[in-house]
Amino acid sequence: MPENADRSSPSPDVGDLLGLLIDSPNVEEFLDQVVRLAADGVTPAAACGITMRRDGQPFTVSSSDDLAAQVDEIQYGADEGPCLDALRSGVAVEVKDLTREDRWSRYRVHALAHGVVSSLSLPLAVDGRTVAALNLYAKQPAAFDRAARQHAEAFADQCSAALALILRQADQAQLHRQLTEAMTARSVIDQAIGILMGQQRCTADTAFDLLRRASQHRNRKLREVAADIITNVTGQPPQPPPEFRSGSLYATQP
Repeated sequence: MPENADRSSPSPDVGDLLGLLIDSPNVEEFLDQVVRLAADGVTPAAACGITMRRDGQPFTVSSSDDLAAQVDEIQYGADEGPCLDALRSGVAVEVKDLTREDRWSRYRVHALAHGVVSSLSLPLAVDGRTVAALNLYAKQPAAFDRAARQHAEAFADQCSAALALILRQADQAQLHRQLTEAMTARSVIDQAIGILMGQQRCTADTAFDLLRRASQHRNRKLREVAADIITNVTGQPPQPPPEFRSGSLYATQP
């Protein structure tokens, strides 16, 4: 794109992307909107994809169209390409003219066959760690001039901020599940201890020791042994405790 190209349409700010995240019904829909936004107006790219890792392997979490998805997959299959370099190094990788490139021989010929001539791959970092790459593909050479690259880099920074929020939300959800599981286990064990105290006329410490020894003898988890005791005495499986609510240090009724 020429240096004097019209860029009157401003790049969305962080608030716009975070607002898009809030309005999206799920993360997948949000990422789909991001790549379409990048391909349709934020950058001069013909197509855009976002690459992340899953179990150590790269995969395209979202793409604006089949072109981006196919060119991403070419790199994964060849185990080389600008997208993978950006993801692995945390450094932006620009290709001005793929017909004149001597890098990525296994990737280059297939990308050209798909019409890709230039590209820009930008790392997306969260807390100083590269977690993804924003891949922009164009069908003309030198599509990402200085102004276009600055525009794309600003957009990538905004994507990184949104990704940071997504990952923190995921961490909070995982913490919520862990706390709920811990509370459920503790509730079951406490109920079993109460039953043993009544049956054996003993203290809570003695009842817990009986429960622990039964767990070791049967080679079963403490919670499972406790659940068996409750079921045998009441005729019903243990009831779950009230749901844990984030932002509270205790469980409350829904």
